[in-house]
Amino acid sequence: MVAAFTATILAAGSTTLLLAVASLIVATVLGMGAAFAKLSGNRLLRAIASAYTFVVRGIPDLVVMLLIYYSLPALLNQWLDAMGIDARIEFPPIVAGIATLGLIFGAYMTETFKTALQNIPKGQIEAAVAYGLTRRRMFVCIILPQLIRLALPGFTNNWLVLAKATALVSLIGLQDVMFRAKGAAEATGMPFTFYLIAAGFYLFVTVFSLILLALLARRFEIGLRELAP
Repeated sequence: MVAAFTATILAAGSTTLLLAVASLIVATVLGMGAAFAKLSGNRLLRAIASAYTFVVRGIPDLVVMLLIYYSLPALLNQWLDAMGIDARIEFPPIVAGIATLGLIFGAYMTETFKTALQNIPKGQIEAAVAYGLTRRRMFVCIILPQLIRLALPGFTNNWLVLAKATALVSLIGLQDVMFRAKGAAEATGMPFTFYLIAAGFYLFVTVFSLILLALLARRFEIGLRELAP
């Protein structure tokens, strides 16, 4: 019986990993955009990006998730009713989870990318402009490589926290590792065993992520040294 429930829990690992990776992509895109907005010369963009990071980081993760999963569809449905449109909007748990985690960790990624961008020597940007490089070539050849190197420690930390935060999505019915572990614990009366299995899964993801990111960082540093004159 324990083996059968264990297999069921671990089989849900693909859902948890999909949720984590998709949320990371959303968070990275939002964080990068908001970081550039905070450093832009446009006052409106700076205000929007600052408000985004301030509000999102000031609200508990669970509250944001409940707002997106329950409150936002209800609000949209009220608007549809007011406009006389016969339709109903509901978000699947995985969509709500990706949106929530992407939104939350996008705010933390913003500060990570912003700090990395600020630490790129301005003289290099000025030299690129003097050489007549286009904005795209400047970003790809000068800004992006240094951004990755400088942001990688903070990016790694945010990813590890995000991976663990996926457990919250089980509260809205997503069939992930924690949801299956909770079901197995209730069915067998062995909560320690099955929650320990879930903890082992998250620990494995953490160790694998640290090894992979360390290898990527090492490879990136070697690549930069090879390109250096």
